[in-house]
Amino acid sequence: MQQLQIKTLQLKNPLILAPLAGYTDLPFRLLCRTFGAALCYTEMISCHGLVYDMKKTLQMTRTVPEERPVALQLFGADPVKMGEAAAIVSGMDIDIIDINMGCPAKKVVKKGAGAALLQDPKLAAAIIQRVCDNTSLPVTVKIRTGWNHDAIVAPDFAKMAEDSGANGIAVHGRTWSQGFGGSVDWQTIARVKNNVSIPVIGNGDITAYHEASDFLEKTGCDGVMIGRGALGNPWVFTPGGTPATLAGRMQGLTHHLQLIRQYSNPDKILAKIKNHAGRYFKGITGGASMRRQIYSAPTFEALFELTRSF
Repeated sequence: MQQLQIKTLQLKNPLILAPLAGYTDLPFRLLCRTFGAALCYTEMISCHGLVYDMKKTLQMTRTVPEERPVALQLFGADPVKMGEAAAIVSGMDIDIIDINMGCPAKKVVKKGAGAALLQDPKLAAAIIQRVCDNTSLPVTVKIRTGWNHDAIVAPDFAKMAEDSGANGIAVHGRTWSQGFGGSVDWQTIARVKNNVSIPVIGNGDITAYHEASDFLEKTGCDGVMIGRGALGNPWVFTPGGTPATLAGRMQGLTHHLQLIRQYSNPDKILAKIKNHAGRYFKGITGGASMRRQIYSAPTFEALFELTRSF
């Protein structure tokens, strides 16, 4: 696959791990980088959490040299606070700032952030401009195709983002009203690509390397962003694809658990780890039984030993 350049940042391939709340923490990002992702995005991070120096928010910004380059995704609806947050991020070991203008979560939208900004392009432009004014890092914007099927705004919104200073645009091929259901609209993503001169990264329902290659060819996009398709499946970034055997899956899970042990406090996030671990057995004979055993493990070490016994 071709390389991808966003402003001054050169990526070795066009495959990118999408920001996923509750999932794309440091261990998972490192795992996906190992398997071939050229760039990984953090979970979405509140501009207010950064500006007000909130401990939990700052923990989410943690990175290590081994995962560079890395993108940090900000969300918020206040241009001033978003600009202040961008200035803070610029002092971190971060390579790209992304602005979330596509999250469909109600708690985000009701505050005027995320996908709500698709309905307010003037405010969105002010946010993009303020972020760009406060950083020298590349700035990307992640959006959806529109608010609903009667308001497909992505091509014009992307052009506005480019005119406001954005260096790249990522488009999830669904509307806000779709959430994560229904079909992905590749046609609108292709229209976005035809309407701007900055790199366009398409997103939505890619679950295998060959699907990503097909998507790039058919839409003309510069990159492809993979989110839920990477959960329990870091092989989505490799040409060989997901192993059909239990032994092959276990190699990936073991590596993931080792990274979790190294970079986090496993027993404090045990439920989250079980969620990740259970996904590795999708489509495997006996997978349901394995997942039940994983969900019953009382500690991280018990879970780790259990997976070794598989």
